[in-house]
Amino acid sequence: MSDAVEEMGPVDYLVVEFPGNRMTGEGLPLLVDLVDRGIIRLLDLVFVRKDEDGSVSVVELADLGEEVDLSVFSGVSSGLMGQEDIDEAGAVLEPGNSAALVIYENVWAAPLAQALRRSGAQLVAGGRVPVQALLASLEAAEATPPGSGPAAA
Repeated sequence: MSDAVEEMGPVDYLVVEFPGNRMTGEGLPLLVDLVDRGIIRLLDLVFVRKDEDGSVSVVELADLGEEVDLSVFSGVSSGLMGQEDIDEAGAVLEPGNSAALVIYENVWAAPLAQALRRSGAQLVAGGRVPVQALLASLEAAEATPPGSGPAAA
């Protein structure tokens, strides 16, 4: 394993769908802030569009229109994302929508990841709790009076 990879934090990806190809750019300053503060490092950023006939195409930043300034992301490409990844992302999109495909390093977690690697630890599972599941669980917990749950039996 190369030294550069040994020093990296965990790497994640996101596929963010924009219904009706409507990108407002509201989240972009927040993404830039995460990068500027060293919390994440963008490795790849690709925009795709799924036409009504189901065909998926990559959209160049310059073709996204002037209402959203994406020039700060020009050239963000590590080569990790390939055509197969674009095809898989396109398969989950609804026709008539677009998406941003993002691969990023969690720079904030790099020191922890390095320490774990040095000790021989390895990640064997990972995941993300969907917000809807979290909210449902919290609502259920609030609706259950103290002392009446399964542990009280």
